[in-house]
Parts: sequence; structure tokens; C-alpha cells
Amino acid sequence: MKNRLSVSLHAVRALLIVGLLGGSHAMAAAPTPATPAAAPKLVVVLVVDGLPNEQVQRYRDQFGQGGLRRMLDQGASFSNAHQAHGITVTAIGHAAILSGAYPYQHGIIGNNWIDPVSLKSVYCTEDQAYTYIGEETKPSDGTAPTKLRVDTLGDQLHYATGNAAKVITVSGKDRGAILLGGKTGTAYMYMDKTGNFASSSYYMQRHPQWVQRFQAGKPQDRYYGKTWQPLLADSNYAGDVNSGVPPTKAGAPNSFSFSYYSESGKLDADYYGRLKTSPFLDELTLEFARAAVEGENLGKNPAGVPDLLAVSLSAHDYVNHAYGPESAMSHDHLQRVDRMLAGFFKYLDQRVGMDNVVVLLTADHGFPNVPEFSQAQHMDAQRINGKKLVGDLDQYLNQQFAVAKLVTAYSLPNIHLDYALAEKNHVKREELDAAAARFLLKQTGIAQVYTRTQLENGGVDDTRMGTLMRRAWNRQISGDLMVVAKPYWYFGSGSSGTSHGSPYAYDTNVPLLIMGKHWIRPGAYGQYAEVVDIAPTLATLLHVRPPAAAEGRVLSEILR
Repeated sequence: MKNRLSVSLHAVRALLIVGLLGGSHAMAAAPTPATPAAAPKLVVVLVVDGLPNEQVQRYRDQFGQGGLRRMLDQGASFSNAHQAHGITVTAIGHAAILSGAYPYQHGIIGNNWIDPVSLKSVYCTEDQAYTYIGEETKPSDGTAPTKLRVDTLGDQLHYATGNAAKVITVSGKDRGAILLGGKTGTAYMYMDKTGNFASSSYYMQRHPQWVQRFQAGKPQDRYYGKTWQPLLADSNYAGDVNSGVPPTKAGAPNSFSFSYYSESGKLDADYYGRLKTSPFLDELTLEFARAAVEGENLGKNPAGVPDLLAVSLSAHDYVNHAYGPESAMSHDHLQRVDRMLAGFFKYLDQRVGMDNVVVLLTADHGFPNVPEFSQAQHMDAQRINGKKLVGDLDQYLNQQFAVAKLVTAYSLPNIHLDYALAEKNHVKREELDAAAARFLLKQTGIAQVYTRTQLENGGVDDTRMGTLMRRAWNRQISGDLMVVAKPYWYFGSGSSGTSHGSPYAYDTNVPLLIMGKHWIRPGAYGQYAEVVDIAPTLATLLHVRPPAAAEGRVLSEILR
């Protein structure tokens, strides 16, 4: 036995030697595992609120060299990336980005929703236990991430570094900053009564000195009386349509000019509120982000750990709501965002060194065109008066079951029914659901209705729409009915502008651009990707575990 073992060992050695010498039929040597690259010193997550990927592709030839074009040329860009849930609004989209979770887990089911117990409207980031620092705070103002039921990438980074990493978020909207920041980050948001950026008592009792210095400088006041006019030559806006916007001069239907002032002639809340629909809001947001980089020494953490900065630029959403993504204003605003980002990247290059930074850009949702524009393209498009729709539903259910007020509340696309009242009157929940769905499906502009009975019992099909709407529904707090409008229709009673919130591609398809010299493989990627993939991908680069509820995949195809 000993001789056989000796012969066998000699044979193995011989095979290994042949392999090392490169024999043609030799056993291949095991590959040496690649050493993971050191984590970036700073991760910057940029969100352009309300930016459809279609706009990035349509206007990319007009971008300058240092902003979006830099990301497209030097980074990885996904053309088929989606906010993959069925209710595409700001709060839900921001919650998904760094949690990697869908609404059925993270609990943010809208900007506002109905509390199923009190039947009162709830704002996604309201918490009356906290107030803004040095600013007026109303009961429904967004002050804390209390309603976010999951952790985020920033929370995991804090945990992994013993709270040494700094996580700072900035936005023109409170929900944009708060939901990116998670439970342990620090959020700052634009105050539309004063034009300041401020935090809340959830995060601290007093602003640090760098914030106080920024506020004392009053940068928001420099735009009083200034005008937003087209950045590019008129010929660049030739294909744009401006519904309801008066031209600045005869023969120039795609020109525009907006001045920022107040009716009182003073620097007041009227003026600061108007800034939200201008590129100046985004300029201020990025200026505050620069102050945060310096004030918090981001990217140069003395503990030698990575930092995370998330910046949500809010104005594009306001512009698209008012004028539509087909407008010259939206077109021009994106060009201005591009130039602003170029300046911000140049600053990061000088301050931190872009070789030490990973930058990611995405959006919380896309946008449909204004219905009047869609109609001109021979599309079936309209606004649906939600109040009338729900009133008619309640009246129908009363007629069917001889029970009044079976509809208790609504925040479309969610509608709440009174199951207890129904059962008291010998109406089964399944019957009530089915009757409501039948009625709604017959109404003009309605494509689909999902009921609590279907959603709880696995009765929703596996179509893309069904999958997205299941993800958007939270068993504890969502409505008993979820109503989906037809493509290019949306819930709204106004007579101008447009809105988002649907499971259709124009609302779900958003840009996903990632740039980082030592970590990201540049190129255009056509693979399907989701915004929930961001958190696990960045967690891999930061060498931390992904957030607990993250369901996305690591975008391994882009990693070096």
C-alpha cells in the first residue's frame, strides 16, 4: 500500500510539473483570485428628479464636455434601466435608490397616502416629534425618515466603519434628502419660505458652523430680478413644443423668458418659492453640496474610510410638471444641469481627485408628455378627474349593495373601502372588491384595477404591469384597490401640465450612469437593470454588506 501511495504522489507531482511547464494537455493551474480594489474615498450619488432616460438620449449631442457627456464617455451607461415598481413618484423612487428595496418592503408607498386607521392623509417624511432647525415647521412638513421601514447603503456604511464614515444628503425637496439619507445619514433640504438649506432636530439640535456660514452668505438672494433665458441658440429648440407659454417675441414660439421676483418687491417667501421652478434651485443645491464637501471634509476622512454624498436636484421635476418634457424649458433646463455637473465634477477633481471618487447618476421617475402634445401625435391621452371617479364609484356601490359610504378615502391610485361596514350589511369583502373593480374597468381612461383580494391571495398575473403593481403594494398601509390609468392618461383635474406615477416605460425608464476610473468598466450597456441594483453594486465597491431588504443584483458586468 505504501508503494502505491508513493507512486501516486510521484504521478501527481509529475502532472503538476508538466502543467507548470505548459504542456499542451496539462492540467490548468487554478487562477489566482483578483485582489479587490480599495474602496473609493467618496461615493457621490446624483439624482435628477423627474428625468426620463429618453431626454438624456435625445439631447446628448448638445451636452458639454465635462458633465453628462463625461459620464457617458468615461462611465458605464444603461439604456434599459428602470424604477421597477408600479407607482412612480418622487418619494418611492428616492427610497428605492439606496435601500435597494421595493415599496412592499420599504413602506414608502407614495408622496402622500391614507393612514388606514385614521383615514387621514400622511406625508412620507412627516414626524411631528421633530422640527426644522431655525425654520418654521408645519405639522405635515418632512423632518425625519421615521416611515422608511428599511435601512440604506449609508446605514450599512456607518455600521461597517463604526460610524466613522460620513453620509450627507442634500435636496431641493425634503423627501429627496431624507429618504436618500436613511436612518443614520444627515439630510439638508431647501426651505421655500427663506431659501435656506436646513436640517431637522432628528439629526442634530444645532447646525454645524459651515452650515451657519453658508446661510449667513444668503446666496439665494443673488437671483432676485434675474432671468432664465435659453442657453443655446434658437435653432437647437426647433423641435420643442411649449404648451400655453407665451413667446417672448413674435415669430419665436419656442423662446421663453422667466424672471424671478416677488409681488411685494421684497425678498420673501413668494420669491423663494418661485426659485423652485428654475435652474437656480439646482445651482444652490450644488453650491451647498460643495460647502458640505469642505465643511465635512468628505473624501478625506481622517479615519481613512469612505464617505457618501447624495445630491438630489429637484427643479427638473417642477419644470416637467409645468411644461412637459417636450418643452424648450425642459430641454434647456437639462442642458443647464449638464453644465452645472461639469462645474461640480471639476470641483471634485480639484478637491478630492476624481480618481478617488465613484459618481452615480439616476432619477426617481420619468415623465409622460403633456396630454395635448400626445393628442397632437394622435395618441389617446387625457387627464382623469380622480374626485369624480371615486365619487361615482361610491355611488355605484351604494346602488349595488344599498350601503352608503363604502368608499372611505382615496389617494390615487389607492382607494380604501369599508370592509367592516360591508360585512355588517352581509356583503362579503370579495364581492365588494369585485364589484368595485368591474365598475372602474368600465370607466374612460382606466386600464387595470388590482384588488386586495387578488393581491393577498396571489391572484395578480405575472405580466410586467402585474409584477410592478405587486411591488408597489404594501399589505399594511396601501389601499384596497389600486387603479392604473391607460398609457398617456393620468389622474389630475387641471387643464395644463403633466404628471407621472404609472407603470409605463415613460415613467419607469430612467438614466443609470456610473463613473469611477478604478472600479467601473466604461461602455454602453443594453442589459436590463433596475434602480434597486444600485445599493448592492455600491455596497460591493465599498466592501460593506447590502441593505437588509435589498433585492437588486450586483451589476457585475460593469465592475473592473
